[in-house]
Amino acid sequence: MPERTMQPARVGVFGIGLAAYWPQFPGMKPRLEAYQKLVEDRVAAMGVEVVSAGLVDDAPGAQAAGDQFATAAVDLILCYVGTYATSSQVLPAVQRHRAPVLILNLQPVPAMDMERTDTGEWLANGSVVSVPEISNAFARSGVQFNVVTGLLVPVGGDVDRYHTDAFLEIEEWIKAAAVKNGLSRGRIGFLGHTYPGMLDMYSDLTMAHAHLGLHIEVLEMEDLDKRVESVTDSQVATKETEIRDVFEFVPPGRDRISMAVTDEGLNWSARVACGLDMLVEDFELDGLAYYYRGLDGNNFEELGASLIVGNSLLTGRGIPAAGEGDLKTCIAMLIMDRLGAGGSFTEFYGMDLNDRILLMGHDGPGHVAISEGRPSLRGLGLFHGKRGYGLSVQFNVKLGPVTILCVSQTVDGRFKMIAAHGMSEPGPTLQVGNTNSRIRFALDVPEFMARWAAEGPTHHVALGVGDQTSRLQKLARLLDIELAIV
Repeated sequence: MPERTMQPARVGVFGIGLAAYWPQFPGMKPRLEAYQKLVEDRVAAMGVEVVSAGLVDDAPGAQAAGDQFATAAVDLILCYVGTYATSSQVLPAVQRHRAPVLILNLQPVPAMDMERTDTGEWLANGSVVSVPEISNAFARSGVQFNVVTGLLVPVGGDVDRYHTDAFLEIEEWIKAAAVKNGLSRGRIGFLGHTYPGMLDMYSDLTMAHAHLGLHIEVLEMEDLDKRVESVTDSQVATKETEIRDVFEFVPPGRDRISMAVTDEGLNWSARVACGLDMLVEDFELDGLAYYYRGLDGNNFEELGASLIVGNSLLTGRGIPAAGEGDLKTCIAMLIMDRLGAGGSFTEFYGMDLNDRILLMGHDGPGHVAISEGRPSLRGLGLFHGKRGYGLSVQFNVKLGPVTILCVSQTVDGRFKMIAAHGMSEPGPTLQVGNTNSRIRFALDVPEFMARWAAEGPTHHVALGVGDQTSRLQKLARLLDIELAIV
């Protein structure tokens, strides 16, 4: 089964100038067009599709650019400010298609030669002149926009940081816009029901559609059961080979509920994993939130207890699976995965106050692609708080910078994101057949927990690699969702 990835972003680019300048200052227009081409080439090198509307210098041209962007359904519009232009010839370009806009205030030189710069040279470097006027027009028209200021081309020396930082920021905005677009086209399956009594996890499915554009496909256990029954022995054998390649099988540990990985248990987990693959393909799912309690060892209880291996493999391939029916954390996992951070189903596990560390992990599926070393597979005689028994996944997330992301809901029902950046550090962890990592945050444990809890989180988070806070800030801005960074 191939990895599930996000479609590359489609970015509209237009430059602006004033038609009255061209006869007054010969050579200015092609010069600004060359500058715009530099921007377009640099953006295209980020792995995105560029839709160029060229240099717009009057209102009809802006309307045509807007139509072009609407037809192409671009995810983000870049307005490259080459020189002064009236806002009336800029606004139409972003009104036809309501994509977020970046105003690029990129000056070609670090500073103008004050003694030798004439009017034409000033105007060819005067990107900053138009920015306040355009910003005012966008703000009053309800157009979401952000401004990136810096240096168009590197010239050598410390000043080049204005070039590097500007294009890094542009790339982060493009990534955030692509994630936003991916969410709006995404499909998450909801299999079974939420773990009874976990009030923080109960979700309003309509709000996922309304706020994010996500489609929630409500699934029945029969949908999975039918597919598991249709799995062939050949498919199971192939899946068993995949499982052996991915996981290290570990013997029973000190925990009284730990067991060996038996051939029978491996075969059944592989069969269920094949059924999950079919389910994902048949319903074109980008994620899965699942839980089912079952009763007295019936078929659905056996299915519900055997999903960990298959869902860990799915999560590692970019189809995040969140246990306990936690839809909101599945959304958080999908966001983190599409940011390239992974995103493993996680909760706070314990405190090591001696080392000022929080232990974080969870039973159930983990993002095996961000494991520090090879993930382990262990048999468990029971799943605490749940019915059934079977195989469980154990690993530590990669050492180094990490980010946790929680998607919660506020008193008025709106989604809210909560995030924190920390470090995954080496050291002893619980050997209970679950994912488990040692995370150090900038704040000491008591202060961190007080501030985190004050934001009204759910008890699950998506744990991913790298510091993703800057990208999450941009995504929250594009989604118009509150983000609290602890």
